[in-house]
Amino acid sequence: MEAICVSTPPRIIIHDNVSVGYNCQINSCQMIEIKEGCLLGSNVFITDHYHGNGTLQESAILPSKRILYSKGPVIIEENVWIGQNVAIMPNVTIGKGCIIGANSVVTHSFPPNFVVAGVPAKIVRSLS
Repeated sequence: MEAICVSTPPRIIIHDNVSVGYNCQINSCQMIEIKEGCLLGSNVFITDHYHGNGTLQESAILPSKRILYSKGPVIIEENVWIGQNVAIMPNVTIGKGCIIGANSVVTHSFPPNFVVAGVPAKIVRSLS
């Protein structure tokens, strides 16, 4: 999926019974949705965008002045447990019931009911 420059109002949707730990950052320029029953540990970082498109030409511009680009929304399905210090990057859907291990960096989507961990995060085991 190609990055897009986002000009629509950002949306952050947090459903009922979501617990958010200390010092979490949820940064949106397109859309982030956290569905019911999720638990986010401390220092979790969730973003749906990047500052700039990663070209050499843009490196001359201060990062804070670059256009925001999104590769897609972040969707966290029901009853997901996200450990401490996890980073969730753009264009990711985390399936219902997943557990994301502490200190993981989630760069792609995962189906429901898996334990995932690592940098980048990968499936560790099934919950079935």
